[in-house]
Amino acid sequence: MTRKSRRMYILVVAIALLASATALVLTALDDNITYFYSPSDLKAKQVTVGRALRLGGLVEDGTFEKLDGGLKVKFSITDGAETVAVTYEGILPDLFREGQGVITEGSLNEKGEFVAHEVLAKHDENYMPAEVTEALKAAGEWRGDEEQATE
Repeated sequence: MTRKSRRMYILVVAIALLASATALVLTALDDNITYFYSPSDLKAKQVTVGRALRLGGLVEDGTFEKLDGGLKVKFSITDGAETVAVTYEGILPDLFREGQGVITEGSLNEKGEFVAHEVLAKHDENYMPAEVTEALKAAGEWRGDEEQATE
């Protein structure tokens, strides 16, 4: 084997190892990334059942109900154009209420309902998560001013 062919062999092996490492990192990241969806995005895009994601919008008025008399609740999240039913078992944040901005983390079940494992409510009356603000603006339902969206 000549010196030139040995260098070429090492270069090819190094590139193959780098490509394999990059593929493994991207695969691991894809499994751990939680994408944000508004109810309209969720209806428009084909989201696989069981895929972890964030769903945000406003808690629709009149949809909150406690199930089984315990910690399990059901409510709907809307962006003004579409609505998604959400079930959650656990303690809700103190600021959670109908008509307020909320982000939930969880996944879709086979029935098309969103099963949340975490619910995040806004922390004061001037804050709305940036993702929720953008989704409401895209749906034409934003009722706040630009200053609220950036605080």
